[in-house]
Amino acid sequence: MSGIPKWVAKMATSRDFSITVRIGRSGVADNLIKELDEQLKSKQIVKVKLNRGLAEKDSKQEIWTHICDKLSATLVLTRGNVAVFYRA
Repeated sequence: MSGIPKWVAKMATSRDFSITVRIGRSGVADNLIKELDEQLKSKQIVKVKLNRGLAEKDSKQEIWTHICDKLSATLVLTRGNVAVFYRA
């Protein structure tokens, strides 16, 4: 986790840090990217959940990478269908 502040790493693993964005059937649509962008602007760190059955293991990583590329964000942590993104 190089380049990621300690407070971000700590918050990402906290049980109190809630999921604020869910990726549903429509996938990573423009409005989802817009919402993530707004949240990253205000909070710098966002927790995202991919609804069950939406992606195979391989495509999950592709989805997380796509989000990082679109938003110039850093993937802090992935666990199952959940990912935490950070942008300074």
